[in-house]
Amino acid sequence: MKTKKEKIAEALKKYVPEGYIPYVVELMFSENLAFRISKPRKTKAGDYRPPYNGQPHRISINGDLNPYAFLITTIHEFAHMTTYIKYGPYVQPHGAEWKSEFKRLLIPVLEKKELPVEIEAALKRSLQNLKASSCTDIHLTRALKKHDKRDESIVLLENLGNNEYFRLGKKTFQRGVLRRRRYLCKEINTGKQYLVNRLAEVEPINN
Repeated sequence: MKTKKEKIAEALKKYVPEGYIPYVVELMFSENLAFRISKPRKTKAGDYRPPYNGQPHRISINGDLNPYAFLITTIHEFAHMTTYIKYGPYVQPHGAEWKSEFKRLLIPVLEKKELPVEIEAALKRSLQNLKASSCTDIHLTRALKKHDKRDESIVLLENLGNNEYFRLGKKTFQRGVLRRRRYLCKEINTGKQYLVNRLAEVEPINN
């Protein structure tokens, strides 16, 4: 008969790089926690909720993430949990306390030396100047996206040239100039200008 930890470790093989499963399981059993694998969400990759009305700590992670993105997002949310436990609810969500906890929880991941070279390098760079999340750290996001399973017809916006056309959702755009981390793009039907993340996944239009 498998123990609860063994069953969870078995279930995580679908989502987490195998060498890091014991560490994630250890974190999951460190507190009274409800851990859920969520359906894909466009606005966030993971979420943490503190105890409320008798409910335990709650963490949810999108189930469509590639294994390395799933791992880093999980560490991100556990850092929210340990920040809440140590410092309470009245600190900035991604302030100095969270940054300290995120760094502390990432160190064992880096020390294991089982990450792809580009992700390890991006994480080390990130730890020098921590951002709010992988979504705002362009180097880490780019490294993680390399491991996504993506339709070959889909590319990152930054890989198109200026003035090239692309589809995003149901709209057609023309790429313009880069403004910091977003491209100014013109929506063809209306002529309206939009700022689109340089790492947005888009469908090029060749004709």
